[in-house]
Amino acid sequence: MIMQREQSKVVVITGATRGLGRAMALEFINRDWTVVGCGSSAESVERAADAFPDPHRLAVVDVASDDEVKEWADEVMEEYGPPALLLNNAATINRSAPLVDLTAREFDQVIDVNIKGVANVIRHFVPAMTENGSGVIVNFSSGWGRSTSPEVAPYCATKWAIEGLTQALAQELPAGMAAIPLNPGIIDTDMLRSCFGAAASSYPTPEEWAKRAVPTILSFDEGDNGRPMSV
Repeated sequence: MIMQREQSKVVVITGATRGLGRAMALEFINRDWTVVGCGSSAESVERAADAFPDPHRLAVVDVASDDEVKEWADEVMEEYGPPALLLNNAATINRSAPLVDLTAREFDQVIDVNIKGVANVIRHFVPAMTENGSGVIVNFSSGWGRSTSPEVAPYCATKWAIEGLTQALAQELPAGMAAIPLNPGIIDTDMLRSCFGAAASSYPTPEEWAKRAVPTILSFDEGDNGRPMSV
């Protein structure tokens, strides 16, 4: 049986245990939203668990696994019903290196999480949102989804793919819904440090960013369907 809580106040966030995902989750909680999130490992979920007391939930989910995402989505829908907001935030980046120096395994890992992971989450959450007739899907892109730099070719490829995937999805949604590719800008995260090193500290922290980003995300509606947005 679905728990009695306001559907319009439930947000699902992938990659919610660290970085932008965790910062957004805490900001949504501060705004009285119910957060349902996932992390890729038991260790990351355990470290973040104290920040997600009831009625919030964290689960260990490998978004690259369609079976794991389906099981998670079924459990979430049973307890919470369709979310009002679905934030595909989980992502990984390749080690900084020329494309020809990266192994097939390294390339595949970025593709599997950043593209297939987003598709898996959409596949198992969006039908219920569509049936409910409302909801906003935000797929996290990047400045490197609209431009490029050397040594991050796999990451660029995935974020350009997210732009196209999201705009195509937007054309498939019924009235009352929206799918939006969101460029979060440059933030001092572990992924940025892997590319920028110490220079990453000159950019906003995830917590600083989330205070601006969450109100922006909450302002999205069907009029923004398919529009590339930035924070």
